[in-house]
Order: sequence, then C-alpha cells, then structure tokens
Amino acid sequence: MQRSALAAAVAAVLMALLAYIGQSPSAAAAPAAAAPAAGTGYWHTSGRQILDSNNQPVRIAGVNWFGFETANYVPHGLWSRDYKSMIDQMKSLGYNTIRLPYSDDIFKPGTTPNSINFYNMNQDLQGLTSLQVMDKIVDYAGSVGLRVILDRHRPDSSAQSALWYTSAVPESTWITDLKALATRYQGNTAVVGIDLHNEPHDPACWGCGDTTIDWRLAAERAGDAVLGVNPNLLIFVEGIQTFNGTSGWWGGNLMGAGQYPVQLSVANRVVYSAHDYATSVAQQTWFTDPSFPANMPGIWDKYWGYLFKQNIAPVWVGEFGTTLQSTIDQQWLKALVGYMLPTSGNGGDSFSWTFWSWNPDSGDTGGILKDDWQTVDTVKDGYLTSIKAPTFGGTGSTGGTSSGTSSGTSSGTSTGTTSGTSSGTSAGTTGGTGGGGCTASLHIDNQWDAGFTATVTVTAGSAAVNGWKVAWTWPGSQQETSAWSATVAQSGAAVTATNLSYNGALAAAGSTTFGLQGTASGAFTVPALTCTAS
Repeated sequence: MQRSALAAAVAAVLMALLAYIGQSPSAAAAPAAAAPAAGTGYWHTSGRQILDSNNQPVRIAGVNWFGFETANYVPHGLWSRDYKSMIDQMKSLGYNTIRLPYSDDIFKPGTTPNSINFYNMNQDLQGLTSLQVMDKIVDYAGSVGLRVILDRHRPDSSAQSALWYTSAVPESTWITDLKALATRYQGNTAVVGIDLHNEPHDPACWGCGDTTIDWRLAAERAGDAVLGVNPNLLIFVEGIQTFNGTSGWWGGNLMGAGQYPVQLSVANRVVYSAHDYATSVAQQTWFTDPSFPANMPGIWDKYWGYLFKQNIAPVWVGEFGTTLQSTIDQQWLKALVGYMLPTSGNGGDSFSWTFWSWNPDSGDTGGILKDDWQTVDTVKDGYLTSIKAPTFGGTGSTGGTSSGTSSGTSSGTSTGTTSGTSSGTSAGTTGGTGGGGCTASLHIDNQWDAGFTATVTVTAGSAAVNGWKVAWTWPGSQQETSAWSATVAQSGAAVTATNLSYNGALAAAGSTTFGLQGTASGAFTVPALTCTAS
C-alpha cells in the first residue's frame, strides 16, 4: 500500500514536470525500438558477406544432419530420439544452421520413412511422408532460431554421383525437384537456400563449356530455375575435383570460380561452397608436406579461400570433419578453425560453415554426438567453439502439409562423407529366423572394394521384449571394425550383437536398429541372422 501511494506521488510529479517542459506523457513513455534479430527475413550477398533483410552480416555456423539421402528417407537418429530434442540440443551447443542432405528418391510416390521411433517420441511424425517430415524439421528449427540449407546430396539413395544427373535421374528431374522444394517453402524464411548438388567430381569440369560436364553452367541453369520460383533464396554452389590439372577434394576445388563465376538471373544470390577433410577420410599430398600444418592456409587460399579474401563472394565450408584419432587430423582441424576466423572480432565477416556431421554414424568422421545419439563429443565440439555464432530470431512460419499413412518400423543406415573416397552400391536384405521372441534382418547399405556399411533391424514378435541378442556368421573374410547402437563382438567369422541400455525394450512388433562398418574383399552374400529376446 505504501508503495502504491509513493508511486502515485512520483507519477503526479512526473506528469507536472512533463507538462512544464511541453512533452506529452505518451511521448515520454514510448520505448526505444527494439533492435531487429540477426538473420531476419531472406538473405542476400554483398561481396564476401552474407547479409540478412536488414543488411546485417550473418555467419552460418552449423552441422550436417544426414539421412534423408539414405534408404531411411529421414534424418538418422530418430530411432533413438525425438527430432525436437535433437534440434534443441544443436541450439544449446551454439549451432545456428542445419544442412539437410536429401536424395531425389524422397519425391517419388510411395517413398516411406522407415527409421522413426514413435514410442514416447516423434509422435507428430507418425503417418507422414519424407517431405512432410522435412516440413516438421524445417518449421521447428525455424521456430527456435535455427536456419536450414537443403542439400541435394544424391540423385537416389544408393550412392553419390560425379555429375548432377545419372541415366536414372536426368537433369530435368533434378531441376523439377529443386523447383518443388523452392515452391514448398515459399515464404518460409527458415529455409535460406539450396545446395544444388553435393560434391561434383571428375569428369565434372568448371568453365570448359561442355554442357554435359560443365558444372558451372549446370549450376546456372538450376540456380535460375530455383530463383524463378523464389528469387529470395541463396544458391549454394560447390566446387569440383579437378581444374586445369590440379585436383583436390570432391566438391572442394573452386579455383575456376574467379575466372568463370556463376552468374544468375538474380544478383547477389551465389554462395560458393567448399568441402575439406582430414586423413580419416583420405590422404592428400599436403598432409605429408614437411611444412604441414603451416602449409594449409596457402592450400585453402588456392582452392577456395581467395574468393573470400578478394571480396569476390561468400564462402561456406559446407562439409569438414574427422575422427580426430590422428595427430595430423587434430592439427588440420585446429588450423582450419583458425583460418575460418573467430566470430569474436569478425562476426559475419568470416567464412561460414557446417560441420560433418551431427550424426555419429558417419564411418570416416564420426560426429558431434557419440554412438548413443545423446552424449556430446566434447573434444570435437570444443574445437569449434571460437567459430560458433549466435542463433537467429524465430521465423514463426510453417510450410507443407501433414497427411499420409503410418510408416511403422525403425531402422537405420550409415553414410560416409564420400569426399575423395569410393562410393558403393546398395545391396539386399536377408531376414533372420524367428522363434526367439524377435527377428532380425541385415541390409548392406554401401559396399566398396575394401569395405562396407550395414544396418541391422531388430523386430519384436507378438509380445514385448526387454532385451535382444542377434547372431550371424559371415560367409567370408568380413571383419567388423566399428558399430553403433549395439555392442558388437566378432570371433572368427561369428558375430554377436546385444542391445544397449536405451534400445533393448521393444513393444510388441516394435523395432529398433543398429549399424556397423567393416572390411571385406569383394562382394559377398548377406548372411542369415538369428535373434533371441530376453
């Protein structure tokens, strides 16, 4: 009561004073205009910077969350966690952007997500198509201040392609599907742009003029098609492998972009994208140079850094990653982070980036998350601290529809970065035997000369189970080298896999998955599996 009386007296004096100086109370009470949130609206470029709709520089500082491009047709890990929980964790760690790889398979009628756990999680994804799941991820990310870059990673879910088209997926399909995404997210500023094609490599050229292999000309055709639908989107254009006889990482060679720039129908929309990796992916000559790692800034300058340093265009390092197991890789990552400039003191006037990957199931890099899809690799995440950047204002917008049929089961696959490595083909699935309260099947996801990755799906029978054990015998010299979402052991050709603490309990007819990577010599048949429940 005394506070009220005092407040009334102060108000009376203030009113009299305002009247004396000729200022109205309403004018005095008007608050200062709030500063607009960083990253507002659609973005554009100016020289080497990316600017928001208020011409404020922004820095893309995010992660790759892959899976839409695999035979799961959704981001991986949804068999273990709710997608909102995953995105919230990305934000809490200081990442502000998600690069979402996809393949053109998700546009095909009948494509159904097959790797989502709906038990106490992801319940609003039940019955949705892959594109509708993408809607949910885009909308939630935007609502909490993250932005999304859509990445046409593969023509289909089986493997990478050197060019933007294949005999099964022609250029016309590529462009039609790019336009479909631009239409789908028209007006949803959570989607800032599209990465036109992942890691073009030999025989792709830059500036050679042959329309069947000139990636720069193809990027102009596709970029103009996207901008014809939504002129506000950024167009992300990756490099190639070889320019004028000098080779580098797949998608990492932008030496030709200065001489032969990508010119689109709408100005200030091109962001060049480079990929760069360490020895856990493949060996390169610069790693064995006696001056390593002091030689690396010069290497990056030559391949892509000059575009930024000469104020030609923004550069986004769309993929970079490593297992961090070797000293060379640790030195490489430290050098690259320093080269990309700390956010402190540079802000948006710096290289943008998305780390490969959020997922732990990238065979040659691992991820920010460990194999349980929960625990953060604090060492790997810690390397990125100085180049992280603030999140953006929430978009509050939604896109797409929400209808379809239930997808049902939970399974997973592993996909690598494919930079400088050979990509395999998808193999078949063999069902396991029943009678033990559960069944199991193994799918070879990718296979190459010296190795493979595979996913095993475990499905409970007519009754719930509290745990499971899967066993099989390899038909040849295959050797498991790493696994995720299960404890896997091999003795001779015999393999056993048991559940972890979080994925042992399955409802009746419920499913979960685990993955593995191994070595192999040549093609091999998929073994039969047995599953025993506990």
